[in-house]
Amino acid sequence: MKIYKNLFEEIISPENLFSAWDVFKLGKQSKPDVLAFERHLEEHIFKLHRELKNRTYKHGPYRGFYICDPKQRHIHKAAVRDRVLHHAIFSVINPVFEETFIPSSFSCRAGFGTHKGVNVLERMARAVAKNGTSSCFVLKCDIKKFFDSVDHETLLKILGRRINDENAMRLLKSIIESYATAPVQERERERERMLVRAVFPSAILRRSFSPTSI
Repeated sequence: MKIYKNLFEEIISPENLFSAWDVFKLGKQSKPDVLAFERHLEEHIFKLHRELKNRTYKHGPYRGFYICDPKQRHIHKAAVRDRVLHHAIFSVINPVFEETFIPSSFSCRAGFGTHKGVNVLERMARAVAKNGTSSCFVLKCDIKKFFDSVDHETLLKILGRRINDENAMRLLKSIIESYATAPVQERERERERMLVRAVFPSAILRRSFSPTSI
C-alpha cells in the first residue's frame, strides 16, 4: 500500500486554493454569500492561505436548513471559505483513495455517475436473472443520517493508513470534528419534529415544514 507524504503544502498552496474556488463557484455565482466572497476574492484566498500556513485556521459554524428532494432532508452548510478549503483538500486526497474504491461505486466519482451506474446495474441484473429466465432481487436502501453517524475516530484511522503527514492529518481532523451533528437546540427541534411526524399525516407536515426558500 502506497503511503503519501507532504500533502499539506500542496493543499494550502494559493494555486490549489484558487483552483478550488474555480470548481466550487460553478452554478453558485448568483448566491449572495458567494458573490460577497468573490468581491474580495484575492484577499480572502490569501488570508485563508496565511491562516492555514500559520496553523491559526479555525473552521466556522454550519448553517442548518431543510430541502425536499423529494423527501425532506436537514442540511448543514459551511461558510464559503470553508467549502473552498473542502474542495482544495478533495482535489489533493481524492487521488490517494480513488484506487481503493470498488468498481461498482458510482457516486461523486469522475467518469462514473448515475447513467453509468444504471447501465452496470442493468447488466448485473440481466446476468443474475439469466436474461429473464430466473428470479433476481434488488435491494434499494439508504443509511439514515449517514454523515451524522460516521465515527470520527474510525474515519481518521482510515485516512491515516495512507496519509503520513502530521499537518495534513491535523487539518483533516479539525474539519471532520467541526461537524458534531447538530447543536443542542437544533437536536431539540428535530426531536419535536419527529414527534409531530408521528402524530400528524404527511400532507399536513409538507405544508407545515417545507421551506419557502433556500
